[in-house]
Amino acid sequence: MADLKKMYSTILGDHFPLEMKISFDDQTLLYRKKTWKIHMDDGSVDERGVRYGENPDQEAALYELVNGNLTLGDCQFIAPGNGLVSSVTVEDMLQVGKHPGKINLTDIDNGLNIIKYLMDRPAAAILKHNNPCGVALGDLLSLAYDKANRADRIAAFGGCVVLNRACDKSTATAISENYLEVVVAPDFEDGALEILQGRKNLRVIKISRIDRLADFEKFRFVDFKSLIDGGIIVQQSAVNSIRSVNDLKPAVSAFKGTEYRVNREPNQRELDDMLFGWAVEHGVTSNSVIYVKNGCTVGIGTGEQDRVGVAEIAVQKAYIKYADILCFDKHGIPYGEMALEIQQGKRNGSDKEGIDQQTQADKAGLPGSVMISDAFFPFRDGADVGINQGVSAILQAGGSLRDFETIEACNEAKPQVAMKYTGQRSFKH
Repeated sequence: MADLKKMYSTILGDHFPLEMKISFDDQTLLYRKKTWKIHMDDGSVDERGVRYGENPDQEAALYELVNGNLTLGDCQFIAPGNGLVSSVTVEDMLQVGKHPGKINLTDIDNGLNIIKYLMDRPAAAILKHNNPCGVALGDLLSLAYDKANRADRIAAFGGCVVLNRACDKSTATAISENYLEVVVAPDFEDGALEILQGRKNLRVIKISRIDRLADFEKFRFVDFKSLIDGGIIVQQSAVNSIRSVNDLKPAVSAFKGTEYRVNREPNQRELDDMLFGWAVEHGVTSNSVIYVKNGCTVGIGTGEQDRVGVAEIAVQKAYIKYADILCFDKHGIPYGEMALEIQQGKRNGSDKEGIDQQTQADKAGLPGSVMISDAFFPFRDGADVGINQGVSAILQAGGSLRDFETIEACNEAKPQVAMKYTGQRSFKH
């Protein structure tokens, strides 16, 4: 059996060529492989590319688009000179730790994919395995990071944080108190980098173009999906078209000659959370349902086959994370560690009972949140999951034959639940 621990600490190397060309009839895109000359602990300089792929036994390479433009139909795709992750230089790696692997790079990329819609205010996105664990806005960057971290302190362990403002000392201090793999920001203020460098293996990366990230909202790129037989599916990248309240559509449906309409309109806080939540949804693996409140994720359900199931999973996760943060705030230990100590007879069970009771009483902070679904609800049961937890508003694509049932569910709720449609779904696989 292979020594997995040794594999994780080994730079695999790769046999991919230095250049790659992709031709679409008479249009050719030229890509160049990224390598970085990194100073090793023994004083040597090692020039390598991506550490390894999704697993330690998979070779991988990162390519940057360096020449060529592509226009297909009415769509002009992203041009060279706009690199983000693919343009990172060794000078941008302010602290290397280890050569980045494929998962590190795709986590950064998906963090940018979310943050690009949230550039108006300080924002932080923490990701793990290419899904967000916590995303939040804040009046200060440190507050945005703290909210994102507290949204799912468990999953954030070993994650990647992407910031949309220069990392200041306050934010760096908060980050340094947790175990993370990667920190990415457009810049690092005086003293911030020194704080982060206290974490020896933390990768600290500067991507200066983050301050222009809003420009990437409308950029299209060619999205490739390789099949096990060597075939390739090609598609245009998705674009979020819900960028203002005016883009939202009324929740109206007709069934057997009867028109159904949601009675209550969302208030301004709910509208803001709808726009925020839909931006986050563009970085969540489908099927997905998320709950957001006051510019912060409360529960994130990802990658499930049925919509009611993923709505329930998001609720379950919200309860687990809420109990954990209550425990951590009050006792300074994770909820799971407390449960183990009680099982081992080292702690009185009343501590856990108090946390469980508070979590149930607060419904994990879900009351008043906005439920976001990346596609329509085929039946009302998915929406009922959120309504039963006290959500005050719902945003979904609309377009189901049974939309009227979901409208009825909102109107029957006490208090009534507001709902809007996007007219756009946000699948990501």
